[in-house]
Amino acid sequence: MRIMLTGASGFVGSHVLRHILATTDWDVVCPLTFRHKGLPARMHSALDGHDFSRVETVMLDLRGPVDSVTMHAMGNVDVIMNVASQSHVDRSIAAPDTFITDNIRIMNTVLDMARHLRPWMLLQMSTDEVYGPAAGDYRHKEWDPVLPSNPYSASKAAQEAACISYWRTYGVPVVLTNTMNIIGEMQDPEKFLPMIIRNLRDGRPITVHTAPDGTPGSRFYLHARNLADAWVWLVNWYEGVNNVPSYASGETRPERFHIVGEREVDNIALVRTVGGLMGYPEDYVDSLIKPVSFHESRPGHDLRYALDGSRLAARGWRAPVGLEESLERTVRWTLQHPQWLDL
Repeated sequence: MRIMLTGASGFVGSHVLRHILATTDWDVVCPLTFRHKGLPARMHSALDGHDFSRVETVMLDLRGPVDSVTMHAMGNVDVIMNVASQSHVDRSIAAPDTFITDNIRIMNTVLDMARHLRPWMLLQMSTDEVYGPAAGDYRHKEWDPVLPSNPYSASKAAQEAACISYWRTYGVPVVLTNTMNIIGEMQDPEKFLPMIIRNLRDGRPITVHTAPDGTPGSRFYLHARNLADAWVWLVNWYEGVNNVPSYASGETRPERFHIVGEREVDNIALVRTVGGLMGYPEDYVDSLIKPVSFHESRPGHDLRYALDGSRLAARGWRAPVGLEESLERTVRWTLQHPQWLDL
């Protein structure tokens, strides 16, 4: 099988590439550009210890149209896995026009490539944030109303809408997955977990978003290799049934699955857990926690996200890496590779 994997030099994409190389015999073609958040070091890490001949790279900025020469260079593609996207909420708030435009252009390019390459499956990575905040104990289900709160989540919702339109109009075999907060090695220090590690190391304040009454926000955290495992599982499952549901066959919408973390963790508890893994006493950790009302500090920020993952679980998928192991190995690896905290 031959996979086209976008975003392979990004945080999540590099974990997907590594997992494919470690657990399958698939070949992978990776359209790449290092103009954004992609880093050659992530690609090198993913390839380490694996057969380089299974991976082909094509220099291509997905924000622009693809010419016929580049399209031909992609070769025969069985499955497209689209990870590439801008994903930083704060930057989307600071510069929404560029951020939204980039994500829509990336999606349009990938979908047009799918029209010509004609894979039997296109996996699109989306986010829990498209649904907006989850109140109380509620967990959003597949196809709940989409109500994004910030330009980043709006751009991901726009990507979903484009996928659905190409699924109906052109028969592109789309499968959407919505994923919760992803953690793991080589994550950009703008994200919450590496920021916690860095600030604890340096003795700097750790901003924790809370409700006005002081209740901390919460998330479900998922290691990037769990996302990768779920995607490989879905490809194998659909190859076995030989059927990605289509509009032409009478379906009204494409397949969608939620890929969820093991359990909910509030933000203060996460900081304390990471502090413990780093060997710091709780009073030191607590002295650095700076509670801030979530909407005052970051308009468009949602206090809680939650997804119902029962649909994928009912098919038989189980996350191979638990939360405690995910945190422990991420913290340990990051402390052993401190350069990743200073990008």
